[in-house]
Amino acid sequence: MTLPQGARERRVRTGGIDLCVVELGDPGRPTVVLVHGYPDSKEVWCEVATRLADRHQLHVVLYDVRGHGRSGTPKPLRGGFTLEKLTDDFLAVADAVSPDRPVHLVGHDWGSVQAWEFVTVRRTEGRIASFTSMSGPSLDHFGHWIDKRLKRPTPRRVGQLLGQGAKSWYVYLLHTPALPELAWRGPLGKRWPGILRRLEKVPAGAYPTPSLPSDAAHGAWLYRDNVRSRLRSPRPDAYAHAPVQLITPLEDRFLSERLYDELEEWVPRLTRRTLAAGHWVPRTRPDQVASWIDDFVTSVEQERAGEATGQGRGQDREQDRGSVRTAAAGRYAERFGGRLVLVTGAGSGIGRATAFAFAEAGARVIAVDRDAEAAARTAELSRLIGAPGAWAETVDVSDEQAMEKLAAKVQTEHGVLDVLVNNAGIGLSGSFFDTTSDDWRRVLDVNLWGVIHGCRLFGRQMAERGQGGHIVNTASAAAYQPSKALPAYSTSKAAVLMLSECLRAELAGRGIGVSAICPGLVKTNITDTATFVGVDAEEERRRQKRSTHAYGLRNYPPEKVADAILRAVLLDEAVVRVTPEAKVSYALSRFLPRALRALARVGPPL
Repeated sequence: MTLPQGARERRVRTGGIDLCVVELGDPGRPTVVLVHGYPDSKEVWCEVATRLADRHQLHVVLYDVRGHGRSGTPKPLRGGFTLEKLTDDFLAVADAVSPDRPVHLVGHDWGSVQAWEFVTVRRTEGRIASFTSMSGPSLDHFGHWIDKRLKRPTPRRVGQLLGQGAKSWYVYLLHTPALPELAWRGPLGKRWPGILRRLEKVPAGAYPTPSLPSDAAHGAWLYRDNVRSRLRSPRPDAYAHAPVQLITPLEDRFLSERLYDELEEWVPRLTRRTLAAGHWVPRTRPDQVASWIDDFVTSVEQERAGEATGQGRGQDREQDRGSVRTAAAGRYAERFGGRLVLVTGAGSGIGRATAFAFAEAGARVIAVDRDAEAAARTAELSRLIGAPGAWAETVDVSDEQAMEKLAAKVQTEHGVLDVLVNNAGIGLSGSFFDTTSDDWRRVLDVNLWGVIHGCRLFGRQMAERGQGGHIVNTASAAAYQPSKALPAYSTSKAAVLMLSECLRAELAGRGIGVSAICPGLVKTNITDTATFVGVDAEEERRRQKRSTHAYGLRNYPPEKVADAILRAVLLDEAVVRVTPEAKVSYALSRFLPRALRALARVGPPL
């Protein structure tokens, strides 16, 4: 992907070379400087930069590190890529693009390695407002990490050393004279885009740029000029002088998450995020990365504004304590923080509880319901609970065209979903012969076709993105528990269960999990709105009240179902039977089917 038309390019002179610097967005807004890694150029940030400038309204700056892309190359190469000279380059860029305000720094891979230097040396103090690090440790912190494990070895620490040593195989090769240059200018440079697509699932496009072979050859000196000297003699004063956000990809092939175990010793103000993704998250997870950067920048800017008026610190500390309470309550915050989650039927009951549970875990939530007011209320409360972003959408899930418009809108405005919860459903009770064709269409349109529309539209987007995801379909214990009073409802839920099993098999190869949730009697308002066929209006109201009373006596809260949904996503569970009666019914269906068929002759509350 190339940079958008609104990008402004300039040259910044530093250390005898010209750096290629590109700006997007309004210079009057907070400035975010994105620093690329190895063997990349600034184009690795295109997707993230576009979102930060357009969607989040930030002033975004990218530059090619010396020796890369359209920037000049130091001569001689040896000694031209030291951290001290890279720091000079950063300060020159920061002074050019934001002379009067500190910048928010973001680094990936070697961009993060050098940015750790920027944020821990005294001469940059006051020029950096915050730092977001991805897949690149401080060499000083890494050196201390190694030293601690060598001086006090334990089986666990030795295992960590050996594990990271194996992941660092490429570092040893890059120190080999001439070999990396020959490889990158030869077959490796040609095959690298295909390797990224196959192993890292990086989407195809204009990345990497044609300058990759020379960028990678020059960039080998980043390692040669810095790694051995810093690991042997790490700085003892490498403390961060700005707030730091650490984003750790859990599936990184090159860096162990254990590298950051003692990071709090060096960073007084640290925010941790984890992401189930590989190394190149700026390319594979641009929506997620952009959202986290914006959240962090916004929080730091608000704090700085409070300090400027002399009334921020006490309030900020109280807000921080509230954030800690929310994080402690949200047991899944590390996994779901910043993820994009859409829940249908989110206006009440299980849907609303699920939206709240994801919000508490720090996810961005899209609450979908055909009741506009209820959806808006869920979104509003989700923001208060802890969601960094929550939006309401009014859609009837049975309307295919409306769902198609919703899927297109969500992708354009928020990106591809990480989790889809197809929860919308309606209840219908009555004998088979009293259930008309219109009744069947209505219950199947919502309970089954609503799920089909969601899986087809949003699932396809997940599959095309190629970075996995998860689909949750709310079925019911009625899916495997026959009942003479619920022929239409049970049929629709049985179909949802089988659809989920089929989709799970098909999407497994794409890294997309599918879970079917089968609750029993849960205290929601489904009984208030359920249809009872074959009776007059007065009798229907009486049965609704009776069913509601029975469910109230059962008193199983929807929050427990929501917790089961988050656990199913986390553990990639196929079928989750939530309530005790759901588990008993399933056991009967497996081992005593005749007994279950006998129970089917008894009419349930719904």
